[in-house]
Amino acid sequence: MNSPAPPVPGLTDTRRLHVALVCNTAWAIYTYRQGLLRALNAAGAQVTVIAPRDRTFEPLAAMGCNCIDLPVASKGTNPLNDLRTLLALVKHYRALKLDVVFHYTIKPNIYGSVAAWLARVPSVAVTTGLGYVFIQKSRAALVAKRLYRFAFRFPREIWFLNRDDETAFKQENLLAHPERARLLHGEGVDLDEYAFAPLPERDAFAFVLIGRLLWDKGVGEYVEAARQLRSRYPHTRFCLLGPVGVDNPSAITREEVAAWEREGVIEYLGDTTDVRPYIADADCVVLPSYREGVPRTLMEASAMGRPIVATDVPGCREVVTDGENGLLCPARDCGSLASTLARMLDMPPAVRAAMAKRGRIKIEREFDEKVVIQRYRELVAEVAGTTF
Repeated sequence: MNSPAPPVPGLTDTRRLHVALVCNTAWAIYTYRQGLLRALNAAGAQVTVIAPRDRTFEPLAAMGCNCIDLPVASKGTNPLNDLRTLLALVKHYRALKLDVVFHYTIKPNIYGSVAAWLARVPSVAVTTGLGYVFIQKSRAALVAKRLYRFAFRFPREIWFLNRDDETAFKQENLLAHPERARLLHGEGVDLDEYAFAPLPERDAFAFVLIGRLLWDKGVGEYVEAARQLRSRYPHTRFCLLGPVGVDNPSAITREEVAAWEREGVIEYLGDTTDVRPYIADADCVVLPSYREGVPRTLMEASAMGRPIVATDVPGCREVVTDGENGLLCPARDCGSLASTLARMLDMPPAVRAAMAKRGRIKIEREFDEKVVIQRYRELVAEVAGTTF
């Protein structure tokens, strides 16, 4: 009698797990969730990315993902466009026969959660940052909260990246089932990929702000702080790295960035799929954002040993402990930001180096991506009866 075949590593049964990740940009899936994608693909799971088509469709396909173009009007408030997104998602979910779908960003969280319920597919809503909904006092923000209150009755779980966002949703009664809320504490960083790099040894000093160029990221305050400081610190560079003109209500145009370049106040480094060389070339990473989930940029910067200047707002203060691995300042305050950047410039190199080392230790202790991927594994096992 033949002995039974050994189990295949990865999936725990013969059925191939099918997982979808849905976002308002494919770029965000490719940039922020490569560790999860690699773990799924290595285990033989089928992975479908549903997002508006951009230049990352090709590298995602090279990783083994099936990519589907999704109509999402991130800036718009036209209900017909949003209905189009909802119906497209219902159609895809029914056709794909998914085991579970993960939604990221506002419109996928709202319309994707409803679509998954209509298609009878288990879903998880990951609130990657509350953006304009909790920053602005507008009719659009009020409508978004009402839509959240309706849509978030459907997901199996709602994951929050920081405790402030979870508290805000509960205080405003936006969760029909508060017991389904889970604190993920950021989406983690690959500690091997973002290895510690010593600070540059040179006379010049370089700040860099990395991310989508949005007014809500504090880019305007950063530019004004650079104006205030450049005469006092002539050997200092103020750099911007990230996409311009993105589909977002707070987007900054390429023309506005070009005007700053002509003025000589900032250096625009363009966009990239690999931020590591730019972090390594910087002396300090800056994010004067109005509100975040848990910013991946700051986790990556601290993992690589870069001191940080950020605002004391939800998300940023999860990563930055004032005086330990960086400095915090109030949001929307150009003068305070300029003073904090000056403190970093005036700091003795040995103090900055010690701050850099403490930052790496903090990321290793609190934000290891392996812990986050394990949470995905546990959820998939609960929902699908199989895992990766």
